[in-house]
Amino acid sequence: MGSSGYQCWSRCAFALLLVLLPASVFAQAGASKIGYVDLKRLLDNAPQMVDSRAKLQQEFAGRDSALKTDEAKLAGLQQKYDRDASIMAKADADALKREIDTLDRANKRMRETLRTELNTRASAERDRVWQQINDSVIEYARAQGFDLIVPSPVVYASTRIDITDAVLDKLRQNKAATSAKP
Repeated sequence: MGSSGYQCWSRCAFALLLVLLPASVFAQAGASKIGYVDLKRLLDNAPQMVDSRAKLQQEFAGRDSALKTDEAKLAGLQQKYDRDASIMAKADADALKREIDTLDRANKRMRETLRTELNTRASAERDRVWQQINDSVIEYARAQGFDLIVPSPVVYASTRIDITDAVLDKLRQNKAATSAKP
């Protein structure tokens, strides 16, 4: 057997090894228990996250209402200026225009500040709730004997291995237990 015969034999052996290796891995993994969890659904539907969104809405409702009031006032002033500027004294029209510009800038600043604070608070709440969701997934997986939990997004996951509803139930139970404590 020459050198080319040896190379051919080693390539064939290597190819055979590559073909058989996945089969042996799957044979060993046959006893493995794999699950899938849809993280977006958990974040959207977890009672902790629903409560968090409601809390943020309540927290920012007063300032949002004040901003809407100021925007309505601005719209009224702008309407008045558009309607009456041509019949007003130049000084009065200029004063009204300055008031409109000042209020517009203040509203833009307030809107941006409100948006920034809301995003910061929402991010902090999402991080807090995310930790609870992650802990619940791990706790459920360990209790049910899972070897691997695959998070979304995935290309495909059978409903047979989707544990999202079970984890949501666990989160609801945790919420109920937390709410029941004095």
